[in-house]
Amino acid sequence: MKTYLITGGAGFYGSILKKSLIEDGNFCISIDLQEDDYKNKNFIAIQGDIRDKNLLNKIFNKYKFDAIFHCAALLAHDVKNKKDLWTSNVDGTRNILEYAIKNNCKQLQFISTNCLWGKNFTHNVTEIEEPDPIEIYGKSKLECEKMLLENKDKINSIIFRSPTIIDEGRLGLLSLLFEFIDENRKIPIVGDGTNRYQFIYAKDFVSAMKLALNYSETEIFNIGSDNVKSFNEVYGYVIKNSNSKSKLFHLPKNLMILAMKICFKLGISPLGPYQYKMISSNFIFDTTKIKEKLNFKPTLSNEEMLLKSYLYYHDNRKEIETRDNVSAHKKNADMGVIKLLKWIM
Repeated sequence: MKTYLITGGAGFYGSILKKSLIEDGNFCISIDLQEDDYKNKNFIAIQGDIRDKNLLNKIFNKYKFDAIFHCAALLAHDVKNKKDLWTSNVDGTRNILEYAIKNNCKQLQFISTNCLWGKNFTHNVTEIEEPDPIEIYGKSKLECEKMLLENKDKINSIIFRSPTIIDEGRLGLLSLLFEFIDENRKIPIVGDGTNRYQFIYAKDFVSAMKLALNYSETEIFNIGSDNVKSFNEVYGYVIKNSNSKSKLFHLPKNLMILAMKICFKLGISPLGPYQYKMISSNFIFDTTKIKEKLNFKPTLSNEEMLLKSYLYYHDNRKEIETRDNVSAHKKNADMGVIKLLKWIM
């Protein structure tokens, strides 16, 4: 039996990861700001902050970890205090890295992001593309990547650059889309909807992390789905297969992006610089490296995983709307000014 530490184990992805690892016969310990009500004889939940060195000292003195899955992160749209986001993401990662090295942990796996960039790409993005983040979340993830790579002679770190992780239960900003579909409203799309933006199925990501446990070098891997279709096709698939009466409604690109910028500056929109720059852009990771080195194979397409996520929302909407003290991806995002579009369209 292996023993693993999962940071952010009460979150959307952390919950899926821990259950899979435990089902494989492993012992897991989670540390998360949120309370975790998952029960299993091979699981211990610790409610706490990875910035708390006294707490980390107690955990690492008590347990010997075969690997650490560092999934915890604060998101830009879910925090008002940007300094809190930076210290949680960067200082928290520094603490996890420090204790992992001090306690001779063999491997640390870290979830990075496609938010390392905020521009349209006409080609698939490889691991050697120079990051250029435009907002604090992406900048915090890049800072974490740098510290892990600087310590590659002390610990084996696997950095996964990930697009949006989707599965049943994924909400957050996606809940804005799901609410429109669920109420049979017109779906606003900025631009002509021909742009393509990659996702990754949560259970495929778990498979990649398990495969990486046997990888003995510090490495950066892009991860993502295959055969990425346009937003017109992806949203159309979800609408058709959920029996929604929603229709796609295209809005002028330049005008809407300007409006989104203004609304964000006024504090009335949940969509920040990354979202309004990428909402009509293309972004697809080149996943050749992870397929060759880890033998990774994604199983679900964007449209298939998004449909699963929407159907979960549809079946559990009333309960979801009562959620409060859960992670950002497990609850609905605040619509803000977008609510006006809902009633106009």
